[in-house]
Amino acid sequence: MMKKQIRHAIVFFLFLAVLAAGSNSCAQQPAFYDEIQSFKKQDSAAMPAKNSIVFVGSSSFRMWTSIKEDFRMHSVINRGFGGSSLPDVIRYVDEIIVPYNPAQVVIYCGENDLAASDTVTAEIVFERFKDLFHLIRKQLPDAAVAFVSIKPSPSRAHLLSKVIASNNLIRDFLKAQTKAAYIDVFSAMIDQQGNAKPELFIDDKLHMNQKGYAIWVEIIEPYLIKT
Repeated sequence: MMKKQIRHAIVFFLFLAVLAAGSNSCAQQPAFYDEIQSFKKQDSAAMPAKNSIVFVGSSSFRMWTSIKEDFRMHSVINRGFGGSSLPDVIRYVDEIIVPYNPAQVVIYCGENDLAASDTVTAEIVFERFKDLFHLIRKQLPDAAVAFVSIKPSPSRAHLLSKVIASNNLIRDFLKAQTKAAYIDVFSAMIDQQGNAKPELFIDDKLHMNQKGYAIWVEIIEPYLIKT
């Protein structure tokens, strides 16, 4: 009887160990893992064309559902994901940028970095962007790189000075680079007082509506290379 109870106890503890291992495995998955796996699943079913333009970054791209239609004269791959920050994009460069061998990479990111913590400065965002830029340039030396300026968001008005400083640092850096562009959407999204135009945003005062995206289309399109 005692031996039977011991066997049952061993089986029970082994079962708990398996559950714990599975739980730890899930817990150790990096942020946005499921979204990236979804992209990879799409690619396995139908790999996008090489030499396209990859849009990568945070939810302002992810929620741009009409992007292919808006840039119908170009071959576009949208790889915006979650509320990503620059370290997230850096983490997944080898999975959602490099495999496509793109002719151009268009980046919108940095806003969530500033919003994540008061300790994140414009200089930190700039250093993160440089890390991403150099990583892309190292792996894809022939690809053009464009950065869409961090937008002014009404819900993040307290970050406006950091947004402006981040944009300026990145703009000046890109001026000194080859096959690189800084795309200024910020200036078209503020009023005469320097505040974000509320009519360009949905109710959350963070993400854009059709009017906001219409401005982006008009400003971004001239910077896109022919594909």
